[in-house]
This record gives sequence, structure tokens and C-alpha cells, in this order.
Amino acid sequence: MNNTKKPWTFITNHGLVLSYIFKNPSHTAREISNEIGITERTTHNIIIDLESVGYIIKQKQGRKNLYTINTNLPLRHHSKQDIIVDDLLHAINSSHTE
Repeated sequence: MNNTKKPWTFITNHGLVLSYIFKNPSHTAREISNEIGITERTTHNIIIDLESVGYIIKQKQGRKNLYTINTNLPLRHHSKQDIIVDDLLHAINSSHTE
């Protein structure tokens, strides 16, 4: 019997992609997927999800995309709709040094 549990994290892949785009708005899906550790196809699907509900806006800039995040939208979970995306992004992207 294998007692190895699948590792889990607090932030979903959607949150990780959004956070990565927040810091790197002109990076490609390949760069995003390589950093996060998910497939490029999964990254594309997440970007489509985020774009379809207005969390990100994608603009073509030559051969690349430039992403803008709508930071004023609330989080999607019904129990966390009082928190806006901006709060989450700043919390998970801040670097605390002591």
C-alpha cells in the first residue's frame, strides 16, 4: 500500500496564472506554463477562462499578447466575494523581508 499523498497547495492554477500575469503581463503561455509547472494547453485554457469572465483583457502587441488584469473584480467563491482581486494579488506577490 502506497501512503504517498498527492501534494496540494493553497492557490489553484487559475490563481497562479493570474498572479504570474500580474507580474509579467507580456510573457507567453509557454513562459507561464514553464514557471508554474503546468502544460501549455492548460495555461491557454486558464487564460481563456480568466478572459471570458473579465479577469484579464488580452491585447495583441505584434506577435505577442499583452495582458491587463481587472483588479477591481471580486473573488469568485461565494464566501470570499468581499475580497477584490487586487487584494489577493498584492498579498501573494508581496515580499516580506525581516
